[in-house]
Amino acid sequence: MRVWIVFLMCLAGHAMAAPEADVGANPVQIEIGEFDEAIEVPEEDVVSDNPCLNHHCKKGKVCEVDEENTPMCVCQDPSTCPAAEGEFEHVCGTDNKTYDTSCQFFATKCTLEGTKKGHKLHLDYIGPCKFIEPCMDTELNEFPLRMRDWLKNVLVTLYERDEDNNLLTEKQKLRVKKIYENEKRLQAGEHSLDLLAHDFEKNYNMYIFPVHWQFGLLDQHPFDGYLTHTELSPLRAPLIPMEHCTTRFFDQCDADGDKYIALEEWASCFGIKEQDVDKDLII
Repeated sequence: MRVWIVFLMCLAGHAMAAPEADVGANPVQIEIGEFDEAIEVPEEDVVSDNPCLNHHCKKGKVCEVDEENTPMCVCQDPSTCPAAEGEFEHVCGTDNKTYDTSCQFFATKCTLEGTKKGHKLHLDYIGPCKFIEPCMDTELNEFPLRMRDWLKNVLVTLYERDEDNNLLTEKQKLRVKKIYENEKRLQAGEHSLDLLAHDFEKNYNMYIFPVHWQFGLLDQHPFDGYLTHTELSPLRAPLIPMEHCTTRFFDQCDADGDKYIALEEWASCFGIKEQDVDKDLII
């Protein structure tokens, strides 16, 4: 949980091509749970006669008891969601509709469960729906250059801030330490695409672990070696308003079109060589 909060703060601080727009502030203002379409982190147990207080439902559902006082999860009525306190709470669905809050979005998605429309509806990005410029082929080729550099810098930032091992594991810190201490490391900042391309070729080994780390961070619900649309949401949702090639890039990563991105497909998208794809780096 804490890793994602700091990670999204790094997103705002190391935005790959962030325009001078207010969308850059959105990621750090949205609770991390807003991205999760499948699992809600339970609060501490509360002793009570009300069985619903200890029964937790996924986003879009609320707990009710039946005639036998047995708790059950049912779809929340979207009209019962609290009103947004500001535009930063708005979210855009893949139906290109702006929802007042993520609560309203997930409640609506729940009511559509079992339908074709509900199956296709996902959280697209944070903020009101807006026109996203088409991603040209030349821009798509540039995207991984900035993305790789950004992932490396985010990891280094987490390493610098990780005083109590809540952001990175010991094994991860050992990997990042080698990157952090390498004098040839390209420092964070605005760099030309030519320089990013040259650095990737010259210091290729520095980028292998960050690409694997990001995959492992996203592959959580469940941890099965594949990324679904839902698992990609924590990365996609804040990124789309700042990088208009985000959607096309991730669609391209799904090389076989099966709606799942395997580690091999993910690594290939970032230019990692087949012989360097290593599941043991998902630590």
